[in-house]
Amino acid sequence: MKLTPQNLAANLQKTLVPVYLLTGDELLQMMEAGDAIRAAAATQGYTERQVLQLEPGFDWSQLLGEAAAMSLFAERKLIELRMPTGKPGREGGKALREYAANPPEDNILLIHSGKLDKGARNSAWVKALDKAGASLQIWDLDPAATLRFVKERLQKSGFIVDQDAARLLTERVEGNLLAAVQEIEKLSLICQPGPLDVAEIASAVADSARYNPFELIDAALLGDSRRCIKILRGLQGEGVHEVQILWAISRDVRIMSDYASLKAARQDPATALNSIWGQRKAMVARAGNRHSAVTWASILGCCIHLDRVIKGLAQGNVWDELLQLLLWIAGEPAIQPTSQPRASN
Repeated sequence: MKLTPQNLAANLQKTLVPVYLLTGDELLQMMEAGDAIRAAAATQGYTERQVLQLEPGFDWSQLLGEAAAMSLFAERKLIELRMPTGKPGREGGKALREYAANPPEDNILLIHSGKLDKGARNSAWVKALDKAGASLQIWDLDPAATLRFVKERLQKSGFIVDQDAARLLTERVEGNLLAAVQEIEKLSLICQPGPLDVAEIASAVADSARYNPFELIDAALLGDSRRCIKILRGLQGEGVHEVQILWAISRDVRIMSDYASLKAARQDPATALNSIWGQRKAMVARAGNRHSAVTWASILGCCIHLDRVIKGLAQGNVWDELLQLLLWIAGEPAIQPTSQPRASN
């Protein structure tokens, strides 16, 4: 069965199939398709999840072993196989064909693959998976489709935009759907729902300004305190709203707090990084190892405090405390917001 991003949601409301093969390299649509399948599986009792990552030396018997293993925590299980190259090799192709020939009744196999060339799409393992379940090929959107996508997402966020306003945002993100969604989320934080014109988008997005909050948190994750200071002062001078900056920081702090907690509990911390893509995953993992789980919990508490300060529910200087928070994340040992207790590292 062939699916598309447009008909996936409707299809998932019907009976789920044993195998889903997602292929492509457009990050946002791949992420959202995977999220939709996981959510649909969870509602139908597939509450246990096992993630397998194809990397050099991968043992394909793990896949068949997971399929044969009885679930420890639930009656049904979702197995995710991440295959970035889209090339399982001879051994992997054989294992996938074996799985597809007799998929376990209480398991769903969700495969995330990179873009497949014509030869791979016609391979025996792809045909076997397609016969056993469903496949969805994610293609990059052309300029016209990207413009429609941006306009629809703005409307879903409560904005009323004309073609020129939507086109400006599309041009600013250069066709990157993930960047477009991030910009729309930021607009939702600093603009009221309703009409949104070209001038407002130009002012809010400002070509991501000279700096942007995502560069700021990346500098903190890399431990570059000097760059943190420079970018934060630049954002302050450019009039970027504090809520926008705190949102970007809090998003990654929550992930690193989960990462450190899983590691402290001797569980696989990599599961906390599933929402992170590309080279950022390694950067976030390194930053997650910089502090203990207790310290990350305190840093997250500082984010909550700052949210209250911004809303006028607590006392404090937002910009000074943002700087102290960033330097704490970056690993400056003597820097912690005074409103937070000292945590052991």
